[in-house]
Amino acid sequence: MIRTEVVETSSLGDRSYLAHDGRVALVVDPQRDIDRVLALAGRLGVRITHVAETHVHNDYVSGGLALARLTGAAYLVAAADDVAFDRTPVADGDEITVSPGMRVTAVATPGHTYHHLSYVLSGPDGPEGVFTGGSLLFGTTGRTDLLGERHAHDLAHRQHASARRLADLLPDGAHVWPTHGFGSFCSAAQSDAPASTIGRERSTNPALRLEADDFVTETLAGLDAYPAYYAHMGARNTAGPDPIDLTPAAAVDPAELRARIDAGEWVVDLRSRRAFAHRHLAGTLSFGLDGPMATWLGWLLPWGAPVTLLGDGPEQIAEAQRELARIGIDRPSGAAAGDPLDWAGGDPARTTGTPVATFADLAAARAGRTPRGLPAPDAVLDVRLTGEWRESHIDGAVHVPLPELPARLADVPPGTVWVHCGSGYRAAAAAALLERAGRTVVHIDDAYAHASDLAA
Repeated sequence: MIRTEVVETSSLGDRSYLAHDGRVALVVDPQRDIDRVLALAGRLGVRITHVAETHVHNDYVSGGLALARLTGAAYLVAAADDVAFDRTPVADGDEITVSPGMRVTAVATPGHTYHHLSYVLSGPDGPEGVFTGGSLLFGTTGRTDLLGERHAHDLAHRQHASARRLADLLPDGAHVWPTHGFGSFCSAAQSDAPASTIGRERSTNPALRLEADDFVTETLAGLDAYPAYYAHMGARNTAGPDPIDLTPAAAVDPAELRARIDAGEWVVDLRSRRAFAHRHLAGTLSFGLDGPMATWLGWLLPWGAPVTLLGDGPEQIAEAQRELARIGIDRPSGAAAGDPLDWAGGDPARTTGTPVATFADLAAARAGRTPRGLPAPDAVLDVRLTGEWRESHIDGAVHVPLPELPARLADVPPGTVWVHCGSGYRAAAAAALLERAGRTVVHIDDAYAHASDLAA
């Protein structure tokens, strides 16, 4: 019997897979931290003989090459992809025998990239499912603009045709196993279910419900910005990534922390945004591990710039290192564990807090009843992405998407700024950036759904 195990990377919104027959295994689209896959194979008592990539990834550094080299597995990569390492080239229609009772067939499914492959997994009784990478996802498809806007329209047409091809090729009961769609910006929209089949996709997926032109129009209209670090992932993956290095970062003392902050370096507090708001080292930035830290820090941090990590213990710092290494931020320039007073060298004057409010507080403040001693707002700053803003926004708010904020601080009106996003996580990062620039800020840590009475 063939079983397919999911290796989830929820922080980046991706899934990898290990399919096995109890003896040997195929791994599809592994993340860079392959120790998780090796541990899973060990628990199952299976030997990894094949590693497959559906495409050259744009949202993370692949662990496929390292895993194949470590295990001696055949590394299946599209023959049409120009890569700088040895691999087993595969093309449309190629069938690979993993074991006597398990095989995969490569199916060309261009759309997310030009050379994208899906892999149909079959057993003795026929197809079990298909690994779709960034092609057919749960209720959506992979986005088509990552190779540049000039290719987006053509790739959207190809994406539609590829989804139709898979639906025509496979029975309704075949499982769909995508890599993207669970929060990754590689997805045109987010998944609408935790699992799916070809039959379910026939009834729900726009690629299978809409005609080609309508699908292309809808897909392109829904695309928003994607993380800046994506620009570096494809080149890293075609060159052949180095193995991950998770050895601890060098410890940094309070004097060095102060020097780095004074020099304008990024010193990042990994604690929750609520802990940060209560008390933090002045000049530090909030990218807590209680949210998609790697995505947003990787998006805002100038590529190649040094970053220092602050956590409440070594475990928190190690988790952040793992998250950042997945997107190619290999080595923090330093780290410190403890609490804000430790990082301040015992000087409470070097620590501060951030006032926190709700949307109900904002409504009261606008009515002249500023609650709990909060400073009255001179401006409301919305740091959500453009698509979110277009759907709905607070009347009179100023819009600067979080990824643009470091370069557009001068566009934020003077006075006290109340800053919000969709949930509170991005607003915490924005508030810290504004504080570092000397602004007076109130962090609205609330769900945007609670702002309906304020919306334009």
